Amino acid sequence: MNDFMTQANTALDTPELRTLADAGVIERVDGVEFSQLTTFHLGGAPRAAVRVTTGEAAAAVVRALDAAGVELLIVGGGSNLLVTDEPLDVVAVIMGDDHLEIDASTGVLRAGAGAIWDEVVAASIDAGLGGLECLSGIPGSAGATPVQNVGAYGAEIADVLTRVQLLDRSTGAVEWVPASALDLAYRYSNLKFTARGVVLAVEFQLRTDGLSAPLRFGQLAGEPGQRREPAAVREEVLGLRRSKGMVHDPDDHDTWSAGSFFTNPVVPETLADEITQVVAAEFGADAAAGMPRFPVAAKAVATSDAGADAENTADTETLVKLSAAWLIDRAGFAKGYPGDDAPARLSTKHTLALTNRGAARAADVVTLARDVRAGVEKKFGVQLEPEPLWIGLEI
Repeated sequence: MNDFMTQANTALDTPELRTLADAGVIERVDGVEFSQLTTFHLGGAPRAAVRVTTGEAAAAVVRALDAAGVELLIVGGGSNLLVTDEPLDVVAVIMGDDHLEIDASTGVLRAGAGAIWDEVVAASIDAGLGGLECLSGIPGSAGATPVQNVGAYGAEIADVLTRVQLLDRSTGAVEWVPASALDLAYRYSNLKFTARGVVLAVEFQLRTDGLSAPLRFGQLAGEPGQRREPAAVREEVLGLRRSKGMVHDPDDHDTWSAGSFFTNPVVPETLADEITQVVAAEFGADAAAGMPRFPVAAKAVATSDAGADAENTADTETLVKLSAAWLIDRAGFAKGYPGDDAPARLSTKHTLALTNRGAARAADVVTLARDVRAGVEKKFGVQLEPEPLWIGLEI
């Protein structure tokens, strides 16, 4: 047995953890690989895996491993992970707390971090609540949703999240933290790409009047701000996602992915204008006019006068969000790229999804991601950023 396993076994064999194991809320899982735990169906074996089914158990396991200096990886639905095929010196902590509390009279919904996200959405709609309908069909677990502020069809978690129950790994404390403390922005929170905290549960404030949130996506709303029956919106969203291969189906390799692999780039308006000119020159004025571009909140940027010893001042930079899928397509990457024989290729339904066709290795997805990103950067001067978390790999 190597040193890592000795440390891990020692860390996981404390009186507190034995008591929780006897209570059935902690379970060692043998023989598991990340290919069984991720929607990419890729990844080698962790040195050990532990399934926890309560927030208390999750916190206890993480505290014990942290105290022993044993590296761990939190795993929910596995929809945001791209993991190396090599064995990893890591303990996989599998979040299995799927408890769900709904107060239909107040619209407050609380879910354990391990609850399957789409089941949470469906339960909210069955309870007559609105607000989550546009987030239907997104794979993964409830605990992951605030970490990357998941969103789709004009809605995002930040619209409805009130607070998260968070384990602070630096102190070991567990507390409910308001959503305002997470710096939520487009596909971002201050938890993303950090190990500072573990989400144990989430709380949302939903609508109790039997209608959806105001709809912003054109295909769902006859006019901006329209509100409709949540169940009807959910069915339309699921249909749209299925048409793009964005609803995970173990029997369909076109959905063996991490969903949208790249985030939509947010760029200065000046760069967006330059890209528009490139599109017009190569594809024509109509294509340039139809290029998706959406204004986003401006941010302060540091500038300095050309004069000597001039103090920095803050100017406001206008930003524009572009469509990663549109840029990928116009950079010459068609659906199904690079071809039928490739083990990893773009979805046949949507160029924003990189897929494992059943026999891919993680390295195949890495190669494809690098190819697509380099092509978009060469054509448009925009570097796309991956949305999944890379484990043991680099782009």
